[in-house]
Amino acid sequence: MVRDPFAEEEKPDVQALLEALEDSDCRTIIRKLDEPMTAGELSERCEIPQSTIYRKLDSLSSATLLEELTEVRSDGHHTTRYEVAFEDVRIALTDDREFEYEVSRPARTPDERLADMWSEVSKEL
Repeated sequence: MVRDPFAEEEKPDVQALLEALEDSDCRTIIRKLDEPMTAGELSERCEIPQSTIYRKLDSLSSATLLEELTEVRSDGHHTTRYEVAFEDVRIALTDDREFEYEVSRPARTPDERLADMWSEVSKEL
């Protein structure tokens, strides 16, 4: 399933967010992910076994820290590429001693917003 961290209703569970940020492999992935990459490319660049990389990518996607992009290829096979989907994560303790957090997202380009709208229209067809 492709998750959209930019969807308004997508706010990660605080536990999922903290677990992803605590994991050293997940932090390595975030540091090395300077352009959209496949799981195989990330496995090689981060020196994380491919059997492990998928679990880490799922954890980061569940925490809405990565965006999953589907690349449609002419041979009929699709490839998923991943990119970092946040600029800043802030965690604070409220007066009621509850955790409050905010994940800041990068601004979406007009092309990205149009693609999002088209994706939603396509779901209705």
